[in-house]
Amino acid sequence: MDVTAVETTKVLEGHSMRAALGGGGRFELLTLIFSILLFASTLLAQASELAANKNPIPVINGELGSCSVEFTVTDASGQPVSDAKIRVHIAYGFLSIRKLDLEVGSNNEGKARFEGLPEKVKRPLEFRASQGKREGAAVVDPAKRCKAEHTILLTQPSP
Repeated sequence: MDVTAVETTKVLEGHSMRAALGGGGRFELLTLIFSILLFASTLLAQASELAANKNPIPVINGELGSCSVEFTVTDASGQPVSDAKIRVHIAYGFLSIRKLDLEVGSNNEGKARFEGLPEKVKRPLEFRASQGKREGAAVVDPAKRCKAEHTILLTQPSP
């Protein structure tokens, strides 16, 4: 009996084509190993994504333009201040008739972001931060720097 007849007989008896060709066990083992590696890499990717999103930066969007500013709020020793409230009052439009007040709190790293700020303002925007009795401020001009990063230092007000 020739080799072709043996292979055909094995396939007809219910054996798979791989088994008939003599490579059955290796293929299943490689498939299993590949599946385990794929599953493990998916789990690692999800774990790293969760770690990155563990402390997201709070964001508020004014929907007035494409400018943004990211703040880091610190105390006198340079440590980040969590849950500091950062506020801004924006007057815009013809004769600055329209007004918008925005507020966002900082995360555990002292970070917060304002998005959707107007590109053109008549006066620079003054951002005021506070936590308890400590206060600080930063001035941002979106016309000069549309995507900005600033640090606000919180200090006790003088008596």
